[in-house]
Amino acid sequence: MVINNENIGEIISIIKKEVKNYDVPVVTLMSLQKRDPFKVLFATIISLRTKDEVTYEASKRLFKKANCTKEILKLSETELRKIIYPAGFYKTKAKNMLRIANIIEEKYDGRIPDEMIELLELPGVGRKTANLVLIEGYGKEGICVDTHVHRITNRWGYVKTKSAEETEFSLRKKLPKEYWKDINWILVAYGQHLCKPVSPFCSKCKLLDYCAKKGVVKSR
Repeated sequence: MVINNENIGEIISIIKKEVKNYDVPVVTLMSLQKRDPFKVLFATIISLRTKDEVTYEASKRLFKKANCTKEILKLSETELRKIIYPAGFYKTKAKNMLRIANIIEEKYDGRIPDEMIELLELPGVGRKTANLVLIEGYGKEGICVDTHVHRITNRWGYVKTKSAEETEFSLRKKLPKEYWKDINWILVAYGQHLCKPVSPFCSKCKLLDYCAKKGVVKSR
C-alpha cells in the first residue's frame, strides 16, 4: 500500500489517535489557551532552532513582561536577551523582536498582520513562522512546514521535494485543504516521539504497512 489522497484521511486519523497523549508543540499549546497572534508570532520566533522546553519557559518569561508590541518596545535589547536566553540565536532574535515591534506599531497600529506577504516583510520571519501566525493566530488557511513535516511526508513517498519550502508548495497542490491546519502539529509531535530523523521507531509505527520508508537506512 502507498500513502495517497485516497487514504490520506485515514492516515491523518491514525496519527491523531497516536499523538493524543504526546506533548503538543509549544506554539500550538499557547494558541489553544487563547488565540493570540502576538503570542504566536513571538513564541514562534523564540522557537526557531530551540527545544520546546526552552521555548516554553522563555515565552512565559517574555509574556509576563509584555503582552503587546508596545510593551516589547519598553524593553531594551539587553533585557530581551536575558529574558529569552538560552534560546538559539537569542541575540539576533532579541534584535529582530524590537525591529518587528517597531514596524508593527508604526505601520499596523499595533496589530499583527494577517496576510502572508506582510508577515514575510518582518525581520527574521520566514514562511514557517508566517503560516503559524495565520493558522494558530487567526484561524486562516495555511500549511506550516518544518523539518518534521518535510521529512515525514517525503519518507512516506507522499511528496518528493528537496526543501521545506518545496514541500509546502507541493502540499498546497496535493493535500486536501481540510488537513492543512492539522498537518504541522500532528507531524511535529509524531516526528519528535516516533518518526525520528535517524533510526525511527518503525516497529512501533501504525503506518508501517503504508509508509514507503524513503531514505530510511536503519530503524528500530
